[in-house]
Amino acid sequence: MKQVLQSLSNGDTEIVNIPYPQVKPKHLLIRSCTSLVSAGTERMLVEFGQANLIDKARQQPDKVKMVLDKMRTDGVIPTLEAVQSKLDQPLPMGYANAGVVLEVGAGVEEFSVGDRIISNGSHAEVVCVPKNLCAKIPDPVTDEAAAFTVLGAIALQGIRLAQPTLGETFVVTGLGLIGLITIQLLHAQGCRVLGIDFDPKKLDLARKFGAETVDLSRGEDPISAAASLSQGRGIDGVLITAATKSNEPVHQAAQMCRKRGRIVLVGVVGLELSRADFYEKELSFQVSCSYGPGRYDPAYEAKGQDYPLGFVRWTAQRNFEAVLDMLATGRLDVAPLISHRFPLDQAPAAYQLLNSSEPYLGILLEYPDSQSPSDLLNPTIQLQQEHTQTKAFPSESHKTSPIPNQPVLGFIGAGNYATRILIPAFKQTNATLKAVATTGGISGVYAGRKFGFGLATTDTDSLLSDPEINTLVIATRHDSHADYVCKALKAGKYVFVEKPLAIAPNQLEGIQSTYTSILNSGTSPLLMVGFNRRFAPQIQKIKALLANLKEPKAMIMTVNAGAIPPTHWTQDAAIGGGRIIGEACHFIDLLRFLADSPIVSVQTTSLGSIELQEDKVSFTLSFADGSLGTVHYLANGHKSFPKERLEIFCAGRILQLDNFRKLKGYGFSGFNSMNLWRQDKGNTACAAAFINAIESGQAAPIPFEEFVEVTQVSFEIAEAARH
Repeated sequence: MKQVLQSLSNGDTEIVNIPYPQVKPKHLLIRSCTSLVSAGTERMLVEFGQANLIDKARQQPDKVKMVLDKMRTDGVIPTLEAVQSKLDQPLPMGYANAGVVLEVGAGVEEFSVGDRIISNGSHAEVVCVPKNLCAKIPDPVTDEAAAFTVLGAIALQGIRLAQPTLGETFVVTGLGLIGLITIQLLHAQGCRVLGIDFDPKKLDLARKFGAETVDLSRGEDPISAAASLSQGRGIDGVLITAATKSNEPVHQAAQMCRKRGRIVLVGVVGLELSRADFYEKELSFQVSCSYGPGRYDPAYEAKGQDYPLGFVRWTAQRNFEAVLDMLATGRLDVAPLISHRFPLDQAPAAYQLLNSSEPYLGILLEYPDSQSPSDLLNPTIQLQQEHTQTKAFPSESHKTSPIPNQPVLGFIGAGNYATRILIPAFKQTNATLKAVATTGGISGVYAGRKFGFGLATTDTDSLLSDPEINTLVIATRHDSHADYVCKALKAGKYVFVEKPLAIAPNQLEGIQSTYTSILNSGTSPLLMVGFNRRFAPQIQKIKALLANLKEPKAMIMTVNAGAIPPTHWTQDAAIGGGRIIGEACHFIDLLRFLADSPIVSVQTTSLGSIELQEDKVSFTLSFADGSLGTVHYLANGHKSFPKERLEIFCAGRILQLDNFRKLKGYGFSGFNSMNLWRQDKGNTACAAAFINAIESGQAAPIPFEEFVEVTQVSFEIAEAARH
């Protein structure tokens, strides 16, 4: 299927053939009929992409500070690589879509295959959308009109925050699509409306929709016009739907308002507010968030949990339904707002229009209806060879037999960590990159084209059943790791799984059972967990320096983990496992490796009386040889401080490793320091060790029993931290 993607690096818009997305639980799979280009939001994205790095930095000063902090702690080159990686990733464009349901995910009862649906789906022939961000299209409403629903909900949410009543006077500043819809909805509510803009054609439309207007291009005064409309009493409320860096829209709004008037910002404007403007009149100012309550709430969107109607009357979905009702009854007319129509294949021309001098308003993308669903629902695509940078697996028509013990890789997952760290590490080995599987398809195609995979797919099972793929790398969300490990082992694959191995005891037991069963059948399975830090060059040096010291060690690991919002998936015990299981397992493994002795007991202490105690915890590991290892895993520090620091005391000597860049030794004969130009946490060496084990027929670089032990200890620490 085809999808519109944009590069944040250079602003180019491209139509890319990607595998169709797999339907998720509480989601709908929708075949697109029409989608609307959001002239404001999407134009800003295009302009941001076309800007040079300096201009990009000026637009995001908060991100610049984060980059500078990272440079100080991690070094210049890794930081620049991380920034470039972010900019390289393609951005799916669009969020106003009308189509027909192809499939419904588990837990969806409100919708059926064949329903006409609006959603916030992107510009793609097939989209997968949370059920709570969808609504059924009434029969009288055309697909073209329905495509305006999401923008209509943005306007409606701003109006709901302003709380207009019959007979009140309102000003709408900025008459783009959302502004013109706002005028119609206010007029339908019995309000007198004044529209302000520079564009005479948009002002003509506003007058047709029942508003009085102010033409700023002709020097007309909005303050006097507002006074006239309100009969000198002052405007009851102002909705700002403009996009400008200027502070003038808010200043003007304050001047136009009556005492205790309401100002709601729906667009994007300068926000250097004047206290005097608001103080004397006791004005209220509020920023409206998207379509309404539920937006950006993972429980509402991804998990499909609706808000009770008796407590939250208007959610994002119910705002969609209200706009569709207005369209069905003719009280909202969007036909005059359509200025251009483009077939999907001409989408780049539509985006060129956004930066041209040609007038435009509502730009619709039209999707071909000649294809059968089976033509669109192709889960696997052959990547074009001109995009590959390394050897790709031969096409289906030119297959060759794999060389014995020659690793042929299938990657499951292509998120940020996989594309920035993991895949590049495996690319440096002798392995052949055959296929990459993802749920949505976009990240898989991006990774496939960048790193030289032969295939991109959304059919994960095809990697398990492919006899030519003998090695699987699992880099998905944490809750799926254990299931994929078991399936891959049963399929006879060599398996590399990014940490954690599992997030619950029953998952770990399943892996142990599968591994033991295969071992008892006479086959030696090869399973590796991505505990990369033990392979870092400075850790290997530490290991060598400690080799001849027979006394127990005291190890202190300080991790400045950084705060992650409670709503992030890694904090969800059922999905990410929490930060102890999901990340701190790295440091359990590191100390286990350096002690070279089994862990015999654990003591855990969390900071009290705070939210999310699990990521503000100290735990001490006692080892069978008498060594101690303490990890301070803290998310309440500052970003400018190094993220990881290791100190080891043993036999009158001390080693200090600062953020995997600077290693200092005290009391060692012939060793003072080992410094690196760039941070090296052992990712490349970890991948190489795994591939070498396959090629040489040797055992896994980390013993199975050892990473099972580490995982069990992480469960114990997490349980203690939560209670």
